[in-house]
Formats: sequence, C-alpha cells, structure tokens
Amino acid sequence: MITTINPYNGKELQSYEELTKKEIKTKLETAQTAFEDWKTTSFEHRSQHIRKVGELLRKNTDQYAKLMTTEMGKPISQSRGELEKCAWLCDFYADKAEGYLAKEHVDTDHFKSYVSYEPLGVILAVMPWNYPFWQVFRFIVPALMAGNVGVLKHASSVMGCAELIDKIFQEAGFPEGCFQNLVIKSDAVEAIIENKIIKAVTLTGSKPAGAAVASTAASQIKKSVLELGGNNALVVFKNVDIDDTVQKCVDARFQNTGQSCIAGKRLLLHEAIADEFLEKFTEKVKALNSGDPADDDTYIGVMAREDLAEELEDLMNTSLEKGAELHYGGTRDKAYFEPTILTNVTPDMPVFKDETFGPLMAVTTFKTEKEAIQLVNNSKFGLGASLFSKDLKRMEELSSQIKDGAVFINHKVASHPALPFGGTGISGFGRELSHFGIREFVNIKTVVIA
Repeated sequence: MITTINPYNGKELQSYEELTKKEIKTKLETAQTAFEDWKTTSFEHRSQHIRKVGELLRKNTDQYAKLMTTEMGKPISQSRGELEKCAWLCDFYADKAEGYLAKEHVDTDHFKSYVSYEPLGVILAVMPWNYPFWQVFRFIVPALMAGNVGVLKHASSVMGCAELIDKIFQEAGFPEGCFQNLVIKSDAVEAIIENKIIKAVTLTGSKPAGAAVASTAASQIKKSVLELGGNNALVVFKNVDIDDTVQKCVDARFQNTGQSCIAGKRLLLHEAIADEFLEKFTEKVKALNSGDPADDDTYIGVMAREDLAEELEDLMNTSLEKGAELHYGGTRDKAYFEPTILTNVTPDMPVFKDETFGPLMAVTTFKTEKEAIQLVNNSKFGLGASLFSKDLKRMEELSSQIKDGAVFINHKVASHPALPFGGTGISGFGRELSHFGIREFVNIKTVVIA
C-alpha cells in the first residue's frame, strides 16, 4: 500500500493499493492501443482536448489546490499559482504545437527533401512531489500534442494528486489510455522501462534516481530526458538596485518553502554592498509569514516530509562545524524548518557544494568579477544562475562564461513555456518546454524524394 500523509499535522490522508504486475501490463497495453489511434488525430483535435484540461484547472482551482497543499505542504496561494501555470501551458501548446512540429523543407540536390516530426509512442514519466501538477503537465501536455501517450510514476507522497490528474484528463475527454497514473513505488520502474511498449522515459528528481533510470533506458537503447537537482547562484554585483534585488532574491530562495530545483541557493555578494544587502535581505526574511499552509497569508509552510527537514538540518550543522556562521534562523520542529541564513560560507561546506532543498540561504562574498564567475561555476550542478547589476551589457557578456543551462539577468531563474528548460553537469540532460521540449520525444525523420 502507498499511504499519503499531511506533513503539517502528520495525519494519514489516504492509502492506495499498488498495481500488480498483471495490472501494470494491462495498463501498458491499453496505452499502446490508445497510441495507435491518437497518433492519427489532427492537431486541432488534440488542442481541443488540451484546452479542455486548462478549463478544468481554472474552474476547479480551489479544489485541486487544497489537495496539493494537504499532501505536500505547499502554501495554498502558491498551489493556486501552480495550477494557473499549468492552464497557461495547456493554452500555449494548443496554440504552438502544430507550428513547432511542422515539416521543415530543406534545399538539396533532390527533387524534394524535408524533415518531419512524428510521435514515438508510449512515454514513461517519473515525477517528484515538489510541484506535483506542474512537473507532470510540462511532460504530458507537449507529449500528447506531439501524438504520443503517457504513463506516470508519481512520487508516493502525492499519489492523490497523481490520481486527480488522471481523472482530469479523463474528464477532458481524452480516450482511455492516453494518460494513465500508475500506482507503483520506485522498485517497479526498471521493469516498466524494459517493457517493449515504453519507447522513452523522462525523469525529474535526484541524481541517484536519474542515474538509475538513465542506465536502464540506455541498456534498452531508449531515450531519456533528465531534469535533476540544482545549486543555483544569485550573484549581486556592486552596481545594483539593492531594494529590488533583495526582494527578488528572497522570492528566488524561499518560494515553495525553498523546495525547488531552480531556487537560488547560493547568495554571492560583492563585498562593497554585502553588509547593506544582507541587512535588508534579513529583514525581508524575518517578515516572511510561517504557518498553516492552508491559510492564504502563509508564505512559508512545512517541508514535504520530516526526513527532508532532518537532511537539511544535517547539512546546516556540518557547515556550522566547518566555520559557517548562523546569521538567522536555524531551528526545526518536525517538518517545519525556519527560514535560515548562513554567512561566511566557503566552497568546501555542504551548504555550498550540495543541493539545499529547503528554506536555507548560503551567503558568500566576492571581490572581483572573475572570482564571482569562478564561484558560480564551482559546482557539480548546472541548472541556472542569476546575475544582478545595472550594467546589462556587461552581465550579458558574463552570461557566456557560466556553464549552466540558463542565465537570468536581474531576475530569478524560472521556467517559461516558450523557453527551453534543463541543465548541464549533474543537473541532467535534454530539454523541456518550448519547441526543444516537444521535439525530445519525436522521430526526427528525413524524407527525400529523388
């Protein structure tokens, strides 16, 4: 059985019976049958269904948000925001998919040459708990618009959200098998990837999970896309609008109670403005309202599980032992972790090297541009970085020196339907969103007429 628990009060929510091997086999066969028909449908037909999904998200926002908040502790206002973003994604791909996948004619010495983009089949998605709707939607919406179908292995802690998403697609009129949630644990994933029906797999999650999935997929010569962890740097240069940047850095670190791969986890401050910036940053952090995630005015809720809060506490304590200073916060009560700021952080400390998946900011100072870029790139991760300065031309020049998959200037790193999303290093490979994302799981076919 898979049992979900409310991380705010520790109460059990619901139990779900895991699928048997026979039931998994039946669901995969149903998906394959659905694909044979779905791949022949028009873009107009697909877009009508996807738009209906968006309508349901907007119509039932409060109902869906309440479940998300109850299962993983996301503040309710942010749960509503996540659902709105999913609805936006539906509209976006309903509008753009046909153009993204249009045949591309190429001038050659042949009579006619072109590239077509054709669906692969049944795609498996392995998704995390921190954005239980958005992570799933940014996979399944472009996949369905491309003519593929999908099966989902969601995080056990948000199985209610997974089942609800399944029902939403059914209610929107999608044929049986186009999208199915699999009530399974991680130990069932390998055999599913090995099943000949599965043509590719995408995972958002940790490095160990990504390595395991990619290894299995590679052994079967199947494509995988991995969106793994991040250790994003927020770099504040001396020529900066301090008040505006302080607010953006607070949002970048503490939104979703800090549980985001693209959160700004390392705050790098030029020494000339470090004291003033840190003072204002600290005041903003102190003002963040902690409380019941179900309350509209709560900004910091609880972490999704108590063991995750314990892991963050261990990273903090080890860093303090190595010489970091506790500037603010640092207390934990079960799954609640107080917004925390550590200063005097150096690259050998866990809060600098590892992914701090929670409301903790690690602060380091620098003297020169060169040192700042070295600090940004001193990471095994490569998801994104933010540069803050009034000198936009110089920041754009510096962006080419950063190895990450995204650089945002005077803004926090964020995903956008029109922009590719993904990283380098142990942050994964492949891209989601934009035309790059929808083309990850298609057959890029060359057609030549002599």
